[in-house]
Amino acid sequence: MSTDKSKGGNAILVINAGSSSLKFSVFRETGKEQVAVVINGQISGIGTEPKFEAKDTQKRLMAERAWTASEPSDRTALLGFLLDWVEEHLEGAKLVAAGHRVVHGGTRYSAPVLLTPEVMAELESFVPLAPLHQPHNLAAIRALGEAHPELPQVACFDTAFHRGQPWQSQTFAIPRELTEEGVRRYGFHGLSYEYIARRLPELAPNLADARVVVAHLGSGASMCAIHAGRSVDSTMGFTALDGLPMGTRCGNIDPGVLIYLMRQKGMDAGAIEKLLYNKSGLLGVSGVSNDMRALLESVDPHAAEAVELFCFRIAKETGALSASMGGIDALVFTAGIGERSAPVRQRVGDKLAWLGVEIDPAANEANRSTISTPGSRIPVYVIPTDEEQMIALHTQELLGQGTH
Repeated sequence: MSTDKSKGGNAILVINAGSSSLKFSVFRETGKEQVAVVINGQISGIGTEPKFEAKDTQKRLMAERAWTASEPSDRTALLGFLLDWVEEHLEGAKLVAAGHRVVHGGTRYSAPVLLTPEVMAELESFVPLAPLHQPHNLAAIRALGEAHPELPQVACFDTAFHRGQPWQSQTFAIPRELTEEGVRRYGFHGLSYEYIARRLPELAPNLADARVVVAHLGSGASMCAIHAGRSVDSTMGFTALDGLPMGTRCGNIDPGVLIYLMRQKGMDAGAIEKLLYNKSGLLGVSGVSNDMRALLESVDPHAAEAVELFCFRIAKETGALSASMGGIDALVFTAGIGERSAPVRQRVGDKLAWLGVEIDPAANEANRSTISTPGSRIPVYVIPTDEEQMIALHTQELLGQGTH
């Protein structure tokens, strides 16, 4: 997929679809393995009162629109509108493909794939593995295909980056037949970790083959052990519920607790799912909020306990992930909390002093890319993640191979 400057080059639409919202970005190809974002936006309120909003790279509002009850506003109509609007604002560029974030690729997909009816059927079979996310990802793909059937679409998986992990990192100690059926540790946030794995050597070339722990800390939070650019271990497992406590998700929990809730509290699967996904984590511990900023500002002692538990678990998992690699050469913070919360980074650094981590308070408060002191045995970095750019690059690369 080469750039034709006389026609404004090529553009790629990146879509991250949820249950009631659809986030999108538009990237223009600027060279081989190079793209630049030109538009960001979202369609919110899908299924109720849809609203469209688009902004340029300076976050200035380019357009907005709301749909009335009498207007067609199903996913196909909304995505048809989105593509028409995007093509009108490409300033001579040609929209050549759409890249989608798809949460689950099962054991089958370790790389992005061009979407076909056969691939879609296989991705449908993974819905039981990610029932809260996969259906919405696939619904957007189908709707876009109905609106613009000629546009190539590419699926980029949150699980793919972890597929090369050692078998020990992927296996539960359960009967083998269940493992073979797909009950195993998949890991998520793979697009984010892949981006960091590519970006870190640009900042620190000496770390290209290093053992790095990356903390993706946001409303959904996880950590990953990366050795020489490849995933070795991760905190999320069969679902995106495992590992660290998150905004509203519990993270790691003794499965005996679930048996207790069923037997003693009479809770069914739906009630337990709601408890673990929506009422736990920072919100559950604090009783105040799932937002880290609100917790840090709160005088409620339970809010302070939620922050402490979060930081404690990050430090604990850093040790475990380091053991998976036989050591650690660098620590990276990314995603919303990781990129913007200096207090969380400082507390985690203090808990890792035994490893030789030493945070530079001034650099940390300034959100610099390197926040450790020159004397810190383990360098510590803050690298903003960009999953959308990773999807655009994968789409560019896949189509550049002539697969369409």
